[in-house]
Amino acid sequence: MRFLKYGALALVVLIVVGLGAVIAIDRLNQPPEADPQQFIAAAAQYHARIVRDNFGVPHVFGHRDADVAFGLGFAHSEDDFGTIQDVVLATRGTLAAVKGIDAAKTDYLVHLMRVWETVNAGYAKLPADVRKVCEAYAAGVSYYAALHPEQRMPGVLPLTGKDVVAGFVFKTPFFYGLDNTLKHVLAPAADTGKLPQGSNGISVAPSRSSDGATRLLVNSHQPYAGPVSWYEAVLQSDEGWHVAGGFFPGSPFMLHGHNEHLGWANTVDSPDLADVYRLTINPDNENQYRLDGKWRDFQKEDVALRVKLFGPLIWTVHRDAFFSAQGPVLKTDHGVFAIRYAGMNETRQVNQYYHLDKARSREEWLAAMRMQALPSINYIYADEKGNIGYVYNGQFPVRKPGFDWKGILPGDRSDLIWHAYVPFDKIPQLWNPKSGFVFNSNNTPFQATAPEDDLKPSQFPDWMGIQTNMTNRAYRALETFGADPHISAAKFREYKFDLSYSAKSDLAKEIAEIEAVNPGSDADLKQAQAILKNWNRKTDIHTRGAALAVLMGVRVAPEDEGGPRKMQPLPALREAITVLKDHFGRLDPEWGQVNRFRRGKYDLPVDGGPDVYRAVYGVPQDDGTLTAVDGDTFIMFVTWDKNGKLSSQSIHQFGSATLDKTSKHYDDQVPMFVAMKTKPVLFTRDELKGHIEADYKPGQPH
Repeated sequence: MRFLKYGALALVVLIVVGLGAVIAIDRLNQPPEADPQQFIAAAAQYHARIVRDNFGVPHVFGHRDADVAFGLGFAHSEDDFGTIQDVVLATRGTLAAVKGIDAAKTDYLVHLMRVWETVNAGYAKLPADVRKVCEAYAAGVSYYAALHPEQRMPGVLPLTGKDVVAGFVFKTPFFYGLDNTLKHVLAPAADTGKLPQGSNGISVAPSRSSDGATRLLVNSHQPYAGPVSWYEAVLQSDEGWHVAGGFFPGSPFMLHGHNEHLGWANTVDSPDLADVYRLTINPDNENQYRLDGKWRDFQKEDVALRVKLFGPLIWTVHRDAFFSAQGPVLKTDHGVFAIRYAGMNETRQVNQYYHLDKARSREEWLAAMRMQALPSINYIYADEKGNIGYVYNGQFPVRKPGFDWKGILPGDRSDLIWHAYVPFDKIPQLWNPKSGFVFNSNNTPFQATAPEDDLKPSQFPDWMGIQTNMTNRAYRALETFGADPHISAAKFREYKFDLSYSAKSDLAKEIAEIEAVNPGSDADLKQAQAILKNWNRKTDIHTRGAALAVLMGVRVAPEDEGGPRKMQPLPALREAITVLKDHFGRLDPEWGQVNRFRRGKYDLPVDGGPDVYRAVYGVPQDDGTLTAVDGDTFIMFVTWDKNGKLSSQSIHQFGSATLDKTSKHYDDQVPMFVAMKTKPVLFTRDELKGHIEADYKPGQPH
């Protein structure tokens, strides 16, 4: 017994010593932590002034654009540093060392997409002024990180301009659905369980306004928190960079909003911009594939992934990454596939955004768009001169006609490997249509204005992969904005907060299927049919019927646009019936009892629902309610009156303090957001006067 006791103790000691050795070796193999004092000292070269208004929104001033970028990096870090550093670690492919095994797939993907090979090859080719802005933003974040070691994760410092560029290189292909392509290749039948997302943008010309104004709606739908959640700021430099709008964590550039002269809204488009090739593998050598009748070696790289197991224990896992002439390779149990996608080897995204921000006219804005550095995203444009426009933007591969580019392509033919993009002037776009309005709600570009002005599918080759779908929001845009020839400011706002489902919507069709079912002796089904038949297809908080319809509809809605239903309407309805009976004791509770907005001290009923213009997407809770987590977030109403004078209104779903629960700005915009109200954007120094809560200069002596 004594021998066993000492033996067990010895084993424990050996395990502890072994784990200690693993930890020590891992740390010895990592570069030493950067000295925070160097970033504190480096901040002195920037001269930014941050003025926070009474909603906590930062207004950043500086002589140089670089000064302003530094100030934005610092201000955004004050409000959301945890998210910014997560973004940085993710784009470096090192997040698993902090977050654990769940982040390892993202880290591997960074290597598979060759993000850093791309950045290292292209960074020096970016214009010097763009690099200075990226480096200044990184310096602002680094300065904050140096001052707050309690918030800083190991290995975050130093941030560099390359980190900023890498964020764009990594993220932008996912907006058109590259992640879905990868998932379908790896697991064709998998249910990703993701929430549907969307966005709205509309511009109205003076000819369609009741008062001769030009109007723009900026209404992207994003997650309420995380790496692609909106942050509001106003920037102004003496070098002509003066913008107000939405920023993502890690971005020094306003991604959509307005400057003095023009503005734009972005919505996600879904053209076919990624191609999948089935490779033929050499039966005698699994590291070779056939191309043009010859065996070729894969390029092979060792990917070392540091993965946190528990506590301080980090284990380095090695995985191979393979590349073919087409692009990254995925080896699966159902074949070997190569992926080629828009945005490969592209680093100029930051350059395009910078020039869009600083454009002073439609001509300058279009010159920036002609860079074609952004692989996708719709643009809805308006300006002080009354111009409006819509660009179905994308890097559309020039493909060989006669093939099913949406299917799996033969991987043994080099003539199917594309190397060029369709020129900007040949992609779908509309400028100043006679109808006086353009819009997009994640629908086809072939329905973007009045029918007589719409683009036609015959104008574009099939191999461009242009989407042809409609959404409920698109139908409602045509039924509201599109049906009003003289849109007033009040109506423009009313249409934005529309709460209805169109009779043409998928949900209306699903309800029709339910109404056609013979209920027999099923009392619940008979009652549900009556509720749905009498429902007015609205999602205001007091309506009854919305809960039953929406809970059914979200169970039916496809994971991907144009994909198969997740469930058929009848079984989906039965699940909805069960939820409502169990938690609310009836099939028709008021929608506001179910649909909730929760943040800080607030737990409020909220109007809206999935795929309505007032978009709200909720996650089911144990009590049967839904907690809103996605949809309408940062919203802007931008107006140039008939004399070209600018004014704008905005609202954020939470407030400027994204992560600081102790700040009053953590949730101070919630009541206004839920009530569908907005606040003025204090764009100029004069407008800001009398509304200042804080005024300081980071990095400068007090």
